[in-house]
Amino acid sequence: MIDYADLMTKAERLMKQLGEDNNSPVDIFALAQGIELLTIVYYPLGNKISGMCVKGAEGRCTIALNSSMTLGRQRFTLAHVFFHMFYDTNMKTICAKSIGTGCEIEKMADAFAAYFLMPRAALADKADNLISKHEGKINLQDIIRIEQYFGVSHQTAVYQLNNCGYISRKELDDLLNISVKRQAEAMGFSSDLYLPLPKEKQYCTYGHYIKQADQLLNRDIISNGKYEELMLAAFRDDLVYGAEEGGELID
Repeated sequence: MIDYADLMTKAERLMKQLGEDNNSPVDIFALAQGIELLTIVYYPLGNKISGMCVKGAEGRCTIALNSSMTLGRQRFTLAHVFFHMFYDTNMKTICAKSIGTGCEIEKMADAFAAYFLMPRAALADKADNLISKHEGKINLQDIIRIEQYFGVSHQTAVYQLNNCGYISRKELDDLLNISVKRQAEAMGFSSDLYLPLPKEKQYCTYGHYIKQADQLLNRDIISNGKYEELMLAAFRDDLVYGAEEGGELID
């Protein structure tokens, strides 16, 4: 049986460990950049896989994110994989596209990700403030404002609002089938949250792998040619040719 209170506590503790509080939206990509020994690879992984986590020796870890999925989903996947990285004993995990399905550990990682990206207290404050303006009932515009504020997909926002009692089960099913990109644009929001990375930025590596290769080059342990080979293998043409052809972290 899943202990959701424990998962909420784990999310809060990890945020604190990474230097964040639980009262505001989380810049998860910036947090990932600050984790030592972590490499993140952007790569189109098809229609069934959202990401994966592979742990190595001495605390090294590689996370792959499906760059063909939307930005909101990539943020959720990264939070999901944080659970596997910090709290799962398995050394290798492949994460499915669907949220709330699969084995118990995957459901736990999904719940953890939702708590991490949408801290319970911060979500309640935001939702209560919005619904107080119109008879205490949440509407689609409120939900869009919430998902934009926390930087999560529409699906994630709807599920978490249901978990917190703001949306009924019947409303959940109806809201999950609504495409909100056009509505968000009409409200003045950017549609970036609902879109995948541009194709030219769907292949990229950053983090420990890049830093380690740079250190090896500076110490004359590898040749310049080998360094360039490693960078090209990591889709970092920009570091080889000096042009901004490689991908970059989206925040």
